[in-house]
Amino acid sequence: MVEHLVVAQVAVGSSPITHPIKNADHCGAWLRNGLFFYKTEISNINNFPVKFHAKFGLTISASFPGDDMKNPARIKINQLLTATRPADTILLSGWVRTRRDAKTFSFMEINDGSCLKNIQVIADEKLTNYEQIKKITTGSAVTVQGALAASPGKGQSWEVQARTVEIINFASDDYPLQKKRHSDEFLRAIAHLRPRTNKYGAAFRIRSEMAFAVHQFFRDRGFRHIHAPIITGSDCEGAGELFQVTTLNLDDIPKKENRVDYQNDFFGAEANLTVSGQLAVEMFALSLGDVYTFGPTFRAENSNTRRHVAEFWMIEPEMAFCDLGGNMDLGEEMVKYLIDFALSHCPDDIGLFARFVDKGLKKRLDHILNSEFIRLPYGEAVEILQTAQTKFAYPAAMGADLQSEHERYLTEKHFQKPVTLYNYPKTIKPFYMRVNDDQETVAAMDLLVPGIGEIIGGSQREERLDVLEKRMEELALPKEPYRWYLDSRRYGSVPHSGFGMGFERVLMLLMGISNIRDVIAFPRTPGSIEF
Repeated sequence: MVEHLVVAQVAVGSSPITHPIKNADHCGAWLRNGLFFYKTEISNINNFPVKFHAKFGLTISASFPGDDMKNPARIKINQLLTATRPADTILLSGWVRTRRDAKTFSFMEINDGSCLKNIQVIADEKLTNYEQIKKITTGSAVTVQGALAASPGKGQSWEVQARTVEIINFASDDYPLQKKRHSDEFLRAIAHLRPRTNKYGAAFRIRSEMAFAVHQFFRDRGFRHIHAPIITGSDCEGAGELFQVTTLNLDDIPKKENRVDYQNDFFGAEANLTVSGQLAVEMFALSLGDVYTFGPTFRAENSNTRRHVAEFWMIEPEMAFCDLGGNMDLGEEMVKYLIDFALSHCPDDIGLFARFVDKGLKKRLDHILNSEFIRLPYGEAVEILQTAQTKFAYPAAMGADLQSEHERYLTEKHFQKPVTLYNYPKTIKPFYMRVNDDQETVAAMDLLVPGIGEIIGGSQREERLDVLEKRMEELALPKEPYRWYLDSRRYGSVPHSGFGMGFERVLMLLMGISNIRDVIAFPRTPGSIEF
């Protein structure tokens, strides 16, 4: 354990007593439920909470309880595996991955989800419930109390020598996750159980860490987090692929002039699930400066490709007084930050994907991390694609959206590094993107990375009221539903920019997973909403 000088103030009656604790390893201190406890010689007091802080930026290392601990707190396996000394009494709980019997022992591999690795538990035949222990099946839940000891086994530093094994639940013999490899298709059919596998346990630990990393990235740069509405009356993308929200009786829908009469609906108007928080967050960028939203978005696109689900998460920053160049800077910086965070904070879990899913994963991530991103106008990109020796399923055409095969050609073959495309034709982009001086293109940008293609899409927003209204007229968009949005251009409008980053696509990049359904807990796709 690391030595620390900790000042602990302990309330005894109405008088606080200050105790310096040197070397928490040897003072009887331990961690329970997020609080530090320790023994004191004050009469009639044994265990009580300690408010603590560490001087000079040091952190406190939790020590494991000793023999006198009658009711030890559960310790997670990731903590046990990184212990620096043995402990006579520890308590762990988890699920049995495998069990095998020796002559006088039973060996169990237990995992509690806190890390990729299991810990081995040795149950001696002298345990009172040993006959029951020998019946433990894969997937059963147990609580073990015993000693943490150095392991003589290869590839493991520690093992637990059990003094008691409490069987919380026997998994039945038809438990579908036996000790063998299962296909992704099979595991999608049991999405409620797949997090118990090594692959999906690792995937969702990485997802959790990366969600934290997103917030950390923006917080470090002074951004404010905005909770954008999930139910909305506007269509940000103008694509019309929306999920409607209604409380109307679907068996007797009120109509007026052969159209649905929403006056009697909950909101008194048509309402949908959001496809983007952008329009709402723009309002806060024009108030608070640099802001972002990070939440679920929905698209009723009847697509069953590897890249599409109906419910997904979007990271959407918006920055006031920021042009397209600054927007591209932030997007490129964020991609590198997230890759670096994953490699440094999730090495074991990323390592699993590098060994078993995509053997080129580490090399590709390191390459992106150390590359200078190419910036290329859309028109030049199309010219490169049109002169390429590769035959595409969908030939590139000026004025058309690029396909995934085009994006990957640019990043994986032509430039062999990330590419940020910009200045797209206005005819293929939404109304809110700033029209360039040529009147033909808009200040849009897409960031493409090897292995995925587009991972960020954004633009400088149109801050000029007259130009914005003209664009809406060109696209036949009614102005009334966007009245509040247009107000932002009437009152103190400024140049501002933002982008959307698909969180699931980030995760696909980090793990080398090719199907978006495998990086989201319960994927929502056409014809499937089982879980």
